[in-house]
Amino acid sequence: MTEEKTNPLLCDPETGMCEMPAGEKSTEKTAISTENKPVKIIYYTDPICSSCWGIEPQLRKLKLEYGDYFEIDYRMGGLLPDWSYNSGGISKPSDVAHHWDEASLYYEMPIDGNVWIEDPLDSSYPSCIAMKAAQIQSKEKAVKFMRILREELYLNKKNIAKWENIVEAAKIAGLDVQKLKTDYEGDAKKLFQEDLNLGKTLGVRGFPTLFLADANNNQLTIYGSKPYDAYKNALVALFPDAKAKKFENKNSLSIFEIYPTLAPKEYAVILDISVNNANIILEELYNKGKLNKKAIKNGMLYIKK
Repeated sequence: MTEEKTNPLLCDPETGMCEMPAGEKSTEKTAISTENKPVKIIYYTDPICSSCWGIEPQLRKLKLEYGDYFEIDYRMGGLLPDWSYNSGGISKPSDVAHHWDEASLYYEMPIDGNVWIEDPLDSSYPSCIAMKAAQIQSKEKAVKFMRILREELYLNKKNIAKWENIVEAAKIAGLDVQKLKTDYEGDAKKLFQEDLNLGKTLGVRGFPTLFLADANNNQLTIYGSKPYDAYKNALVALFPDAKAKKFENKNSLSIFEIYPTLAPKEYAVILDISVNNANIILEELYNKGKLNKKAIKNGMLYIKK
């Protein structure tokens, strides 16, 4: 692996990966056990992974169409331990700003890279540990919490390594903040270390990485940001009986009952329309007073009223 590619913050839009320096990969296949549904997905991500923000449209659609057949185990990758290394042309936070703006245009998802100039993060570990603390309370609320953390980071330029910003996101997600703090300082650190250890065992080399497994431990792995069909086809390969549940879009606003915030790209992927059409529909709803919106230099997020 070349030196240029070893900085995890230098995500490669073409591969759709935020890559870590190559570590030792285990040669043994790790067993992944399914629980309540035919397919288990172990999803290695990080709250500050721009490529993971890039696959939100595909994952949201997969949950809508095939959510009955799989469960996702969200594992934290620890993308940025600290700034004690210098590689890949990124040696300081401000180097990331331009790169994130490019990622935003590539994925057609709203990202304002200026957080790395105005209030840069010194590590992604605090947000990873906060996610593990949230999962102790509720898996569902933890998923909401990560979405809110990302919106705060990518759109509102909030430094999500700071405890006060983590607390704000936790309140919006409906988490018990006092318990979150207790777990953050205790068990969540151990759980995060377990994620890092399992990641090494599975040979995780970047984010997003999705490991899919069926009840017989047949496994498929998807590295990086891929078109929707890559995720759907992997799931169906492992569980051929899976049937897509088409989302009933009774009106242009129906999807906001499920996902209260949507970027135009997400709306487009879920409803199988062009991003251009999504922009027109969403802007019309906003002008009619049906939605709120957050506009940034690289796009929009529409918000349920």
